[in-house]
Amino acid sequence: MDQDKKEGSYESFREAVDEYGDDRGHDLLTDPDALAAAKEKAERESAISHGQKIRFTREQQGFTLEELAAKAGIESDVLAQLEAGDTFLPLGQLIKLSKALSLKMADFIATGEEAFTIVKSDKRLKFARFSESKQADHGYEYESLAQNKKDRVMEPFIVTLHPSGAGEPSSHDGQEFIYVLEGEMEVTVGEFRDVLKPGDAVYYDSSSTHLVKASGDKPAKILAVLTS
Repeated sequence: MDQDKKEGSYESFREAVDEYGDDRGHDLLTDPDALAAAKEKAERESAISHGQKIRFTREQQGFTLEELAAKAGIESDVLAQLEAGDTFLPLGQLIKLSKALSLKMADFIATGEEAFTIVKSDKRLKFARFSESKQADHGYEYESLAQNKKDRVMEPFIVTLHPSGAGEPSSHDGQEFIYVLEGEMEVTVGEFRDVLKPGDAVYYDSSSTHLVKASGDKPAKILAVLTS
């Protein structure tokens, strides 16, 4: 009798599992759709937090949105989207914005409280767009490699450059070092232009007009270290 119960229970279990088809056994921790939704929610909350910090600082210092945009040299509608959590600024514009507010770039990334920091690959602080269409407009997403270090004088990032439009050259205070990890990256500094491949590097003053972007139709991944 006990054996019959065991066999009956097992058959019921198998029938229930088979109802899941190819996705059987998934739950909220393993289901691809659930994971994708959770990732998008986390990124959106991060963007809103990022934008709220900028809006709070702007209002605290008495700037209107238009005044701060003009002082930082960015479009007012771009700043409005940033404050609403609809977008992240490119790193160069983020430096301009922090300068306009008399802050360090670290104040917008993460101020940090540790004398030293180790960042595991799955614990990077990510700044990314929420959809492929927006991602294509933005051109890249970035991950901080030192968000918990206090009193930082440089900001290291892993940056994924997505194939996109021509992009706009920029200039700002500081210096930039870039090392290509994967794919190919087009770099323009002043009148100089080149395509860098994995293992190649470039180092320049950020005050020079510059632009980096993915070369061709595939993404490029780079290590970028910025000072401001």
